[in-house]
Amino acid sequence: MTPSMLVATVGGVGRLRPAPGTWGSLVALPALLLGREAVLVLAVLVGAIGWVAVSAVLRGRPAEDPGWIVVDEVAGMLVALAALPPDAGWIGAAVAFALFRAFDIIKPWPVSWADGLHGATGVMLDDILAGAIAAALLLLFGFVLPGVL
Repeated sequence: MTPSMLVATVGGVGRLRPAPGTWGSLVALPALLLGREAVLVLAVLVGAIGWVAVSAVLRGRPAEDPGWIVVDEVAGMLVALAALPPDAGWIGAAVAFALFRAFDIIKPWPVSWADGLHGATGVMLDDILAGAIAAALLLLFGFVLPGVL
């Protein structure tokens, strides 16, 4: 397995069935233990490294978005997790997970717009936007009902 394929599949997690995107999202959950700032830095790093890896994997077939590429789900889930308060715990992680997966599956605008882009940009950006929407809702929820998550 090439290094790009290893990154794109997150060490082979993308080959798990059923629902490889869900498995990829689950991989990110332990990062919550690192704290908000570290999770946000990790999201940026995974997004950048993921984009490079996906570009290499899709070389010559930019219109594809294979389900086994799950580094995008990891990056998007990390964006959502970065919005949780430091004491969120696993209930907060479960809410972040549910919101991210819902936006990733339903693909409201602008997620749907990004999903239509070709190449690594489309593959990565739709999930990062789904994570950003989930993060915005988590921040709003935390502002309106502090301490609940």
